Amino acid sequence: MDVERSSLCNCVVNFLLEENYLLTAFELLHELLDDGRDDQAIRLKEFFSNPSQFPPDQIFRFNSLRVADPQSLLEEKELVVEKLAISEYELRLAKEDILKLKSELQKKTESSVNELSVANADVSVNHGPECLRQKKDISLTDLGPLKQNERRDLNCAVKEYLLLAGYRLTAMTFYEEVTDQNLDVWQNTPACVQDALRHYYYQYLSSSSEAAEEKIVMVQEKESLQKENDWLNNEKARLLKNKDLADGQISALTKALEAHQKDLKEKENLVQDLKQSLELQRKDLNDCRAEITALKLQIEGYRSGRNLTDTDVDHVQSELEKYKEKFKSQQIEIERLKANITNAPDSVVSICPGKDSTQVSEKVVEIHEDKNAVQVPVDAVLRVTDTEDSQSLITQTFDDSKDKSEELSEESVNSSNGNSSSNHSESVSKHNGELPPVDTGQLLNSDNLSVEAASEKMGLQTIQILADALPKIVPYVLINHREELLPLIMCAIERHPESSTRDSLTHTLFNLIKRPDEKQRRIIMDACVSLAKNVGQMRTETELLPQCWEQINHMYEERRLLVAQSCGELAEFVRPEIRDSLILSIVQQLIEDSATVVREAAAQNLAMLLPLFPNMDKYFKVEELMFQLVCDPSGAVVDSTLKQLVPAVIKWGNKLDHILQVLLSHILSSIQHCPPLSGVEGSVESHLHVLGERERWNVDVLLRMLVEMLPFVHEKAIETCPFPDVPEPTGTSIFSTSLLELYAGGHVKWPAFEWMHVDCFPDLIQFACLLPPKEDNLRNRTTKFLLAVSEHFGDSYLTHIMLPLFLVAVGDNGDLKFFPSSIRSKIKGLRPRTALAERLATMCVLPLLLAGVLGTPNKHEELAEYLRKLLVEGTVKDTQLTKCNAEIIDAVRFLCTFEEHHAMIFNILWEMVVSSNINMKISAAHLLKVIVPYIDAKVASTHILPALVTLGSDPNLNVKYASIDAFGPVAQHFKSEMIVDKLRVQMDAFLEDGSHEATIAVVRALVIAIFQFTATPFTASDLMRRRERADVFCEAIRALDATDLSANSVRDFLLPAIQNLLKDLEALDPAHKEALEIILRERSGGTFETISKVMGAHIGIASSMTSLFGEGGLLGKKETAELPPPEHVESPKSVQPSPVEDTRFRRIMRGNFTDMLRGKVKSGEETQNQNQ
Repeated sequence: MDVERSSLCNCVVNFLLEENYLLTAFELLHELLDDGRDDQAIRLKEFFSNPSQFPPDQIFRFNSLRVADPQSLLEEKELVVEKLAISEYELRLAKEDILKLKSELQKKTESSVNELSVANADVSVNHGPECLRQKKDISLTDLGPLKQNERRDLNCAVKEYLLLAGYRLTAMTFYEEVTDQNLDVWQNTPACVQDALRHYYYQYLSSSSEAAEEKIVMVQEKESLQKENDWLNNEKARLLKNKDLADGQISALTKALEAHQKDLKEKENLVQDLKQSLELQRKDLNDCRAEITALKLQIEGYRSGRNLTDTDVDHVQSELEKYKEKFKSQQIEIERLKANITNAPDSVVSICPGKDSTQVSEKVVEIHEDKNAVQVPVDAVLRVTDTEDSQSLITQTFDDSKDKSEELSEESVNSSNGNSSSNHSESVSKHNGELPPVDTGQLLNSDNLSVEAASEKMGLQTIQILADALPKIVPYVLINHREELLPLIMCAIERHPESSTRDSLTHTLFNLIKRPDEKQRRIIMDACVSLAKNVGQMRTETELLPQCWEQINHMYEERRLLVAQSCGELAEFVRPEIRDSLILSIVQQLIEDSATVVREAAAQNLAMLLPLFPNMDKYFKVEELMFQLVCDPSGAVVDSTLKQLVPAVIKWGNKLDHILQVLLSHILSSIQHCPPLSGVEGSVESHLHVLGERERWNVDVLLRMLVEMLPFVHEKAIETCPFPDVPEPTGTSIFSTSLLELYAGGHVKWPAFEWMHVDCFPDLIQFACLLPPKEDNLRNRTTKFLLAVSEHFGDSYLTHIMLPLFLVAVGDNGDLKFFPSSIRSKIKGLRPRTALAERLATMCVLPLLLAGVLGTPNKHEELAEYLRKLLVEGTVKDTQLTKCNAEIIDAVRFLCTFEEHHAMIFNILWEMVVSSNINMKISAAHLLKVIVPYIDAKVASTHILPALVTLGSDPNLNVKYASIDAFGPVAQHFKSEMIVDKLRVQMDAFLEDGSHEATIAVVRALVIAIFQFTATPFTASDLMRRRERADVFCEAIRALDATDLSANSVRDFLLPAIQNLLKDLEALDPAHKEALEIILRERSGGTFETISKVMGAHIGIASSMTSLFGEGGLLGKKETAELPPPEHVESPKSVQPSPVEDTRFRRIMRGNFTDMLRGKVKSGEETQNQNQ
């Protein structure tokens, strides 16, 4: 049945595709996939995934119009993934079964004839459906195109099949796609039967020569699928059974593990108890040993006397016997403890590293009681005459031993634990063994050794007391005096035998001060370094570094800063493999810290850490961290990285070429990932990119890094110079003209030298061509790099390498004879090939050529000549300047950002002002306008204003109007009395002209005059002129509305100006009218705050003059003095105003406008009188 459904479905698919019912076929594809019938949807998948049939860009555009349910899509995705996994699993199992069946079939084959028949059967099974489909396709194609009645019958049959098969969505789509037929009405024809498509199918099978073969194939396929299904069910049951068994085993193992862990903890506790008991017993044994030694000495002293009584001897012997019995009991207890420890498991014993040393120390306390006591020589006995003498001798002996023991105790405090224990064992063995007869000096020496051991014990007890007391003392010491406890803490950490106590004291050391300042951190770090020197590598790694790791996420940045400082200073005292693993991980985490000072310290200590790395395995990780720190948002971190870390990485890694390659790649990628300035393809703005604040910062610091790396590039170029026999250069640089001539021969390779002009300069030119004109800071940074290159590489390199390269890049001719022939083609490839490329080069590369290459002190004359060629000769010849006038003017504007070029530029400008060429004068006015922000009042008064006045008096109207436009920036930037007076006089001269164009130019340049001009009715019959005038005033009013005007200024000037404009509704654009009404409603409603205007973007009003009223502009500050209302001026009846009207304009300009330009503030009394 499944095979029958598949065949019918394939027939429907073929019909839909051949008849181009694509929507129905697409809907059928989705319904087949939803039903899990992927094998029947293969052809539809291939058809709709064909890029030639359905281009990806069209699919993307159509997908954007579709609204999909995310939840349903997620469910479908999960269902498909699940089905895919099941299908892959079943496919793998089926392939395994097929292999098994084939192997069994080959074993059972007895003759080659049977094998051949089986192979033919397999071929028919595997390729039968495909052959049938091909034959059917051939037969269909042989029948020719469908007739109209055939198409009607097949459409009805397909519709009936889709409804019977449950594909209702596909059926609905098919209804909509078949527009030339009513599918609900099937004419009574021989083809109109129930379940028509199925009947067609059976009829075709019965009439086909391959029908029998196809039926056999279907039966075999059905049987194989049934077998596979049964096998899968059995496999599923087996896997479930195995899963249950595995779960049981896991639970049993878990319980056993918990029991073992519990047993292990109990045994660990038992071992600790045994260790403590053993330690106490050892202490008691040491005490007994000391007492026995003292008693032996007393006995020897008594025996040396002549009148020693028997009672005294008996008394001493009884005391000795008591101590011997006590000692035996202690030995029995020790043996019992030994047996307990021996019976413990090996795994538990392994956690007790002190067992061997304990057994050694136990062995050395054995005393041989059957040995004779120490004998005193005869001559020493003869000197003692009576009991009193003997008593005095004993007293003297113990006094001497006491003095020496005190001296030894002072030395024992400074000794280590290992040495004290070994000396202690030696002294015990000497006292407990059989000693040969010695003189009095040897006797005292033995006694002193025993006293030294006692002093060692006392020193350990002192350290223990100190370690117990310090955590209690530290909280009650003033923070500013806690550093005085550092010697005690260090002594306790260094000498305490227990690691847990040392860890606690080390934690106290790092937490000694809650928020340590720089001086306190220095004291703590000096203490840590001293401690690391004394305790060695292993204890530094196991005790100090873990404390660093614990402090890395502390809430106070001072503590994290302490960790950052410790990484570089403690690295010297750990093993090399720890430096580039654990310590580097700590530094890496500190680089991600939120505090600036912590990241700065991490950069500095990473630079200290690099020379201590054992190999270069972590170089690329370190390089990545370096670039991450270079692009840090904090300037302090960037400065530390550039000054310390970058040179350290270059010196350590010795991979300058790779760093430079990555650096240039970062610079280009940072700006290329930004959105374009315009989406219009083929425009200049589409090649420029808008930088965000983050991207601008990253590019700036990367350019700074490039400047910082320039000395290394220069040094490497000198070191790798392939010409050893070059004569000494006459200048300061080694790159002389003779050396460049040898280099141009191209006989040897010099990659370190070629990097600058083969890789760096072309990438910087590409980078500059992506910068919009307003990015002066980044362009200035690039210029400084070029100036630094010329300073390092010398004047010959600048003249013969840099200058020709940049001349070619801007489209001029450059002499490339000093370039090897192998790279000349690449340099020539920098020349712009199209008009758009030429404009981009003039806009972006020309500023670098002027300021960075020709702007060097040695090229002052060449710069003046090149500028004169651009501005003067180019205008006369009417060549490049007319094509790229704005771009050249912007390049000269950028050159004016460097003050040392002002005098030269003004000389050339004056030549343009006094020239007879009209275009040159207009260009001079434009240049004067753009360079105003980069000069001071003195230069403006002595150079700018005289030039503008000269241009303003020119008889050519275009020159005059261009000069009027240039007066605006002067009025915006300068408020001095002299400049304001000159502006007033010049404005009077322009207004006396009375022409419409002059008025418009004055309003555009000095928007503040709109209050007076709008009060003057304009009754010209030319509607276009009235609309132009109204548009200018609307722009100006919108710009003023975005400023901080006082209430009186709004009431007396702004609102009347709007009302005057609204009187002439015929001249107002509807959008302007709506904007003016909104401003009038908001300003008259009592709110006088600066309002963020979204109307401009909504209704398309320009706001180009808003910059005149920003911070530092004419109305950038709040007004505290109010201006008198403007007089009502009668409008002129003709284009040329009457003398009376001219006088009123002059009076307005001299009165109100001049005071506004000067920014004078009236006194409080005048303001109060006006308010009254």
